[in-house]
Amino acid sequence: MRKESSASLHRALIILDGLGDRPHPDTGGLSPVEAASTPNLDRLVAEGRRGRVMLIGPGTAPESDAGVLALLGYDPEQDSPGRGVLEALGVGIPLGHGDVALRMNFATLDSTGAILDSRVGRGLATEESARLARRVTEANLLAPEGIRAELRATVGHRGVLWLHPTSGGALSPEISNADPFYERVGGLGRARTPTAPRVLPVTPLDDQPSSARTAAAVNAFLDRAAPVLARHDVNAERSRNRRPVANGILLRNAGRLPVPPPPSFRDRYGLSGAAVTEMPVERGIARLLGLEDLYVGPMGADRDAALRERARITREALREHAFVYVHLKGPDEPGHDGNAPAKKGIIEDLDRSFFGPFLEGLDWGTTRVAVTADHATPCILKAHADDPVPLLLAGFGPEPAATRAGGAAKFSERLCASGSLGLQPARMLLPRLLADRASSPS
Repeated sequence: MRKESSASLHRALIILDGLGDRPHPDTGGLSPVEAASTPNLDRLVAEGRRGRVMLIGPGTAPESDAGVLALLGYDPEQDSPGRGVLEALGVGIPLGHGDVALRMNFATLDSTGAILDSRVGRGLATEESARLARRVTEANLLAPEGIRAELRATVGHRGVLWLHPTSGGALSPEISNADPFYERVGGLGRARTPTAPRVLPVTPLDDQPSSARTAAAVNAFLDRAAPVLARHDVNAERSRNRRPVANGILLRNAGRLPVPPPPSFRDRYGLSGAAVTEMPVERGIARLLGLEDLYVGPMGADRDAALRERARITREALREHAFVYVHLKGPDEPGHDGNAPAKKGIIEDLDRSFFGPFLEGLDWGTTRVAVTADHATPCILKAHADDPVPLLLAGFGPEPAATRAGGAAKFSERLCASGSLGLQPARMLLPRLLADRASSPS
């Protein structure tokens, strides 16, 4: 365990989900980040140090869970139990050691099975998802296989499939994805862009009988769930109102409880920590690592009030803990939607309503702050990318003269690329942030 040598210091790692982007014609040829008005972040740029983070490596467009674990100094391939387990932990599913959990999306399919929308147009209410999931669970679709299959809705179109064997021994997470937009690479989920997406048949990834059994069960579940969804009154009502129906299920990143679990944050760093999160997967990471769970839930309609509340909670947590991880979801969704002006607007909201109150009166003698992203979601791609993401460190003094901004400081991918921190792997961020003044970044 690392000795806590700087107990008087308080550090915040603020992750802006999907922040990284590329130049876009709808934001004047600038990235949404560069085009946004961000006076509070710009002030941090002027007073802090800049760089970029490579989250996983070239060729791997990470999912949020992999990006967050890497930024927290863990190895996503070795330390992650899988996206499904993290989502399950985030909603309090009592997984057993023979169980498997998978991340789920409701989706819209056409009559041939082609995927029209992997997120039901982002218009599926959580209450609708819960009704659909409840009906599928009540159907007990895998009873013939000796497996209880529970579909648990989380937020919007998202959810978890929990598989619990009632006979026949433990299940295996060593199966491929049914979701064509993500592939498994070892323990990681990697985003991909299929040209003609369809739900994929699930196959075992090793020669163990438990893997073959689990793959066959998941395929059977998907086949049997389709008519249940098609008959549901939620979809009948959505069809009457000419809204996308949730008639398909996408499954990915199967996992099971890790034995042994990865070291807790305190065991790894010798520091107390807390997590301010909005979505189940990030909450699951906080619980996996033993961070105090300060879950605030999805943003809601009043973004200004929600962001100010998150700033208040973060400041309070910093008074109690040496480290606070904050995850703000906003920029990712317009990135997936290809809406650069909307992403620009959300970044401006974050700057005004979160960073404004968060930074007000902050004691820089005892506080260190890192601002970065868990991955890039370029609007031009409408998908995650392997791009490095901006990094800003505040509380360690300004940039050296050689790399100081020549003109007005602007928080952006371009300016961060010229900073003194250079391009660094994600695993190096926490050691830098947790360093005391004497060993601060150079």
